[in-house]
Order: sequence, then C-alpha cells, then structure tokens
Amino acid sequence: MRLLRSTDLALRVLMRLAVAADATPTTRQVAADMDVPYTHAAKVVAELQHLGLVDARRGRGGGLTLTAKGRTASVGAVVRTFEGDGDVVDCEGTAGGTGPCPLNSGCRLRGALRRAHEAFFAALDPVTVAEIVADPTGPLLLGISRGPQTG
Repeated sequence: MRLLRSTDLALRVLMRLAVAADATPTTRQVAADMDVPYTHAAKVVAELQHLGLVDARRGRGGGLTLTAKGRTASVGAVVRTFEGDGDVVDCEGTAGGTGPCPLNSGCRLRGALRRAHEAFFAALDPVTVAEIVADPTGPLLLGISRGPQTG
C-alpha cells in the first residue's frame, strides 16, 4: 500500500511540529523544510487545523504549533482520515471508467485486501505522534529545519 502525498506530508508536518519546542514555524517554512509546494502544505495544514491537531496563527508572531491533541494523536487515525475509507482496489471500475470487474460477484481477493488494509491501520492505531519523534528521529527532524531565512 502506498500513502497519498497528503497523508505523508500530514505525518511529516506533525512530526516536525512535535520537535519544534518553542519555535513556531510558518506554513511556508514547513513547506520549504519538507521540500513541497506551499499550496500543498497549506491544504494539509488547514486539514490538520480543522482536526484540532495543529494551531495556526496568522500575522506577526504567528506560526504553527502542535496541540496537545496533536501530540497524542494516533498515527492510524491520522492516516485513516487522510486516506479515506475507500478500498485498496477499485472493483467497481469507477475510477478508471472501465466498469466493474467481471469477478466482482465471487471474488475473494477484495475481502482479503480489505482485511490487510484494516490490519495496516490497526498496526498504526496504538502509535502516537509523540512516539514517532522519540530519539533518534527527533534530533534528525531538527537538523532538517532551515530556520528563519536571512539575507
């Protein structure tokens, strides 16, 4: 299974903010740190803010901070939210416009894939954002920060 780019970025933003200590990087700084387009980062940050995981303040002295809820958030819950509830494969053929799979009525693969998908989430459910930034990850995350841009 491959995560959507937005899911990957959401997890990396949460991780980056978890090690920010007293710093409040802007969305633009986080986008630069993660080497992603600002518009993509802004959409992800807006969703994280909507979920109550990130606090975003505008203007002078503003920036992003991880909320207490964000620090204790389940990685599995975050991944579920960004990935959605869809199946791993499109048996109905709606995405490609090819029509439903001819095996749809008697296929055992779809159920096996659904169980594997749920097992993937279940493995991530007990893991928190705070846990995934414990040493040695936290110091590495701090090392990628470019900090305030000067001159």
